[in-house]
Amino acid sequence: MSLSFEGRVVLVTGAGGGLGREYALAFAERGASVIVNDLGTDTKGGGKSSAAADKVVEEIRAKGGKAVANYDSVEDGEKLIQTALDAFGRIDVVVNNAGILRDRSFARTSDLDWDLIQRIHLRGSFLVTRAAWNHMKNQKFGRIIMTASAAGIYGNFGQANYSAAKLGMLGLANTLAIEGRKYNVHCNTIAPVAGSRLTETVMPPDLVASLKPEYVAPLVLWLCHEQCQENGGLFEVGAGWIGKLRWERSQGQIVRKKNKSMTPEAVRDQWDKICDFTDATKPATVQESLQSMVSVLSRMESEDQVGANSTAAAASPASSMAVGQKLPPTTFSFTHTQCILYALGVGMSTKDPDHLRFLYEGSPDFSCLPTFGVIPSQAAMMEGGLSSVPGLNIDFTQVLHGEQYLELYKPLPTSGNSSLVIDGGELVCYNQFSVFVVGAGGFGGKRTSEKAKVCFPYLSCFAALYRLSGDWNPLHIDPSFAAMGGFKAPILHGLCSFGFAARHVLKQFANNDPSRFKAIKVRFVKPVMPGQSLQTEMWKEGNRIHIQCKVKETDAVVLAGAYVDLHGASEGGGLQSELVFAEIGRRIKDLGSELVKKVNAVFGWEITKDGKTAAQWTIDLKNGSGSLHKGPYSGKADVTFTVSDEDFMEVVQGKVNPQKAFFSGKLKVRGNIMLSQKLEVILKDYAKL
Repeated sequence: MSLSFEGRVVLVTGAGGGLGREYALAFAERGASVIVNDLGTDTKGGGKSSAAADKVVEEIRAKGGKAVANYDSVEDGEKLIQTALDAFGRIDVVVNNAGILRDRSFARTSDLDWDLIQRIHLRGSFLVTRAAWNHMKNQKFGRIIMTASAAGIYGNFGQANYSAAKLGMLGLANTLAIEGRKYNVHCNTIAPVAGSRLTETVMPPDLVASLKPEYVAPLVLWLCHEQCQENGGLFEVGAGWIGKLRWERSQGQIVRKKNKSMTPEAVRDQWDKICDFTDATKPATVQESLQSMVSVLSRMESEDQVGANSTAAAASPASSMAVGQKLPPTTFSFTHTQCILYALGVGMSTKDPDHLRFLYEGSPDFSCLPTFGVIPSQAAMMEGGLSSVPGLNIDFTQVLHGEQYLELYKPLPTSGNSSLVIDGGELVCYNQFSVFVVGAGGFGGKRTSEKAKVCFPYLSCFAALYRLSGDWNPLHIDPSFAAMGGFKAPILHGLCSFGFAARHVLKQFANNDPSRFKAIKVRFVKPVMPGQSLQTEMWKEGNRIHIQCKVKETDAVVLAGAYVDLHGASEGGGLQSELVFAEIGRRIKDLGSELVKKVNAVFGWEITKDGKTAAQWTIDLKNGSGSLHKGPYSGKADVTFTVSDEDFMEVVQGKVNPQKAFFSGKLKVRGNIMLSQKLEVILKDYAKL
């Protein structure tokens, strides 16, 4: 669907020519009412004329569009916005595009050269935007564009005044993005490269001619549309190419000793490390920037040597104290009420009959969801356990869940009063947490552990409800606390999405039987905002179900590298080959008639496991539009293959050559062996099987 600006009112400054004109025409073409502002000066800010703005307004009206002209200076920002209000009753979009040049080498830049550039570019953008700001806030919609420049980002000879103003506009935009966010007022910055009156002074004529303004306008329109949620972005754009920029910062280096003065010699000696961008960070907020300073001050309390933050061989003295620490034993008591609250917290509902066994204590099959096993151990962590570890001086607003492993040794009871979920002296479950602390580091030592469980390659849920299961971290409900951690809003508990994924698997592959559940491992990739919808993608490999969770609205992966292990043999003996035949079935369904024409044969498959036939499949590419079914062919197959489940997977994944498998006896063939070559048309792209 094409983007429409019907009903929107757009102000474009400096719209009498070049980029501004192109923006104005493009907005009007898509239904916007446009205020075409242009003072009519020359490139240096001299003179004044209404002709430029009038001409663009005439062009728009000639095409059936709506536009009015404004001839005021951007330093009279209120007058520009008043023109919009008088003509169309509102203001939705401001594109700060007006600009002039007074290029001089730095030594020759006069006060006037400097001040005029700052007034038009930076102060003018401030005044126009300020005049529109409250109107946008009150109507809960606004889109603002600041026009920076590569000269502002990187610097350019002879443009000190221009560069300073343009980078100032970026700083202004970044703050407006923060202050306007909750009002749906977004501000973004572009650094365009296009042929115009300004660029023709610094570019060859043939380049100016090829860099058309029409190659920039589409980005501006997208950033100003209500569908676009981009905010606080910086984009270079030109010639049909668009790139987003962001800040990057080296890991840096502590260059002073505790309780001692800092010297330039220490800076000199650590300079290479200070400037080393290996494993660079990408701070995006003031909070993230300041966090490194807070972290340094915290570490300085326990460090007594230069560079302790980058020592790879050993941890700092304080963090060494934390290694190997054991939390004191705790007792966790629960009743069926907590089990039901947990099930509700991960999205179960009485609307689904299959869920009743987890929601009603009177159900004959009343059970506790397996992933409730994370709650007792988390209670021990949340109730002062983690904060009591000596040497672990961390900012708890910056703590995020990294990975989670849970293994059950028996089905969970629906009530208990036990230490670490011990029922009658028997171990019931095992948990392993991995967390990371944003902005922290310098603990030294290895980044991995041989004890860590290996990670193999929504519906909506209310965080407020899930909290009732015991995770009282205010990060998940208090907006101000979430803001301290750098989040726009309270985020969903990672273990809540963890529970969602587990129950999806339990229903899909275990008929909601908790006794089939053995273990689950997930890696938390991105936070989920309450109200977003989670979808779980699953694929089966024996008794292991690989899973991946995404936010449906954004397609962002939030749980990755995840799996659930089930007890007991599943249908088909837990064969890996089932996945391949399922994909073959989909290919036949999509391309059946075409495949029948190319192949014209029936293939039988006998898949063995432990020397015994475990499954039979028939691929019919001779009759009708082709088909796949489980079981032997009713007639006589043209060729029949016998192969073990493991060897079949090796062949279709390209790890073993089929001919070698045949001559080594791993792949047995009966019938017309030459027809086997035609299987390539359905087994190609094996990586997708």
